[in-house]
Amino acid sequence: MLNAGTLEETKIDMAEIEARSTEIIGPSVPNMPWQDRPTGSSDVMWRFDQNPIMGPREIPCALGVYNSGLLPYEGGFIGVFRVDHMDTVPFLHLGYSKDAINWDIEHEPIPFVREDGTPSIIQWAYDPRLVEIEGVYYISWCNSLDGHGPTIGLAATTDFKNFTQLENAFLPFNRNGVLFPKKFDGRFAMFSRPSDNGHTPFGDIFLSYSPDMKYWGEHRWVMGADFKHGWWQGVKIGAGSIPIETTEGWLSFYHGVTSTCNGNIYSVGASLHDLNDPSIVLKRSYTALLAPEKDYEVSGRVPNVIFPCAALADAETGRIAVYYGAADTHMGIAFTTIDTVMEFLNNEKPREHCS
Repeated sequence: MLNAGTLEETKIDMAEIEARSTEIIGPSVPNMPWQDRPTGSSDVMWRFDQNPIMGPREIPCALGVYNSGLLPYEGGFIGVFRVDHMDTVPFLHLGYSKDAINWDIEHEPIPFVREDGTPSIIQWAYDPRLVEIEGVYYISWCNSLDGHGPTIGLAATTDFKNFTQLENAFLPFNRNGVLFPKKFDGRFAMFSRPSDNGHTPFGDIFLSYSPDMKYWGEHRWVMGADFKHGWWQGVKIGAGSIPIETTEGWLSFYHGVTSTCNGNIYSVGASLHDLNDPSIVLKRSYTALLAPEKDYEVSGRVPNVIFPCAALADAETGRIAVYYGAADTHMGIAFTTIDTVMEFLNNEKPREHCS
C-alpha cells in the first residue's frame, strides 16, 4: 500500500481561484489526490512521486491492472479496472478506494446481465471508462462483438451492484469509446476511434450521438492523426479520459501514437472542444504533455506506453489528476491545473518546417 501521508494537504488559495480565467464546471472533489508541481519544473503535467500506484500482481489473478475508469462516489472513489488475467485475457473488475490511490480490487469480474436479465457472456473486455449521466453510471469499453472483432461495449448501473449490459454501440471495428458527462439537446454523445481488427496502424477521433444509448448516428469527424501536429501523434490518436466541462469548452486528454523502429510509443495530449458542438476543435496539442520516461512506463508487457483513461477535476481549485496506464502493466497518476493546461493550449502552434 502507498503512503498517502506524503500527499500535500488541500490548501485553497482564494486569490489564485479568483484570478483564474477558465473555470471547471462541475462538483468539488476536495479529497482527490494532489501534489504541487515540483520546484524548478516547467512541466505542464507532472507525475505523482509515489507512482506507480498499481503493479502487475495487484490481485492474485492479475498480470496487470491499468487503463481504467474511476469517479468520486459516496465520499470516496469507485472504479472499473482493466485486469489482465494470468491467461492474458482482460476483464473488467470493480474497485473501491478512500483516497483514489490505494485501491481494493474485487477478485472476480463484474457480473453483467443483459437487459432481459440473462447473464452476459463477456469473451474479453478492456480499457473501460466510467461516467455519471443524470444519476446513472455508464461503463464503456472495448468489447468483442461475438468473436467478430472489437467494438464499443456499454453497460449501466445505479448502485454498482447490478450491472446491465446494453447493446454494443457500433459495428466492428472500433475502440476508445468515451462518453460525455452530459447530454446535448437530449442526446448522449461519445467519442470513438474506428479501427481495424489488428494492431491498428491508423486512427482518427469521431463523435457520435444517440437518443437512447442504443441507436448511434450523426457521426462527425473530430480530429486526425498527422505529422503536422507533431510526430508523437502521427500514426493514430484516441480519446482518453471523460471530457471535462469548462467555461471555455470541453477539455479532453487523449493519447497519440508514433511508430519507431522499436515499436509504437504512446503519449498524452490535450484538446479543447466547443461546448455545444464537441466536433469543433478549438485548441489542440502540437507537443505532448506527457511521454514515456520512467522505468514503469518504458518497461513492461507493452513498452513505451502512457494511456490516459480517467481524470478527477476539482471545480473549486482547478486541480486535475489524470490516471493513466503505463506499459500495459502499471497505473500512474499525473497532475496539472486548468490554468496550466489552458496556458499551454493557448500558446501551442505547429512547427513551420514539420510536414
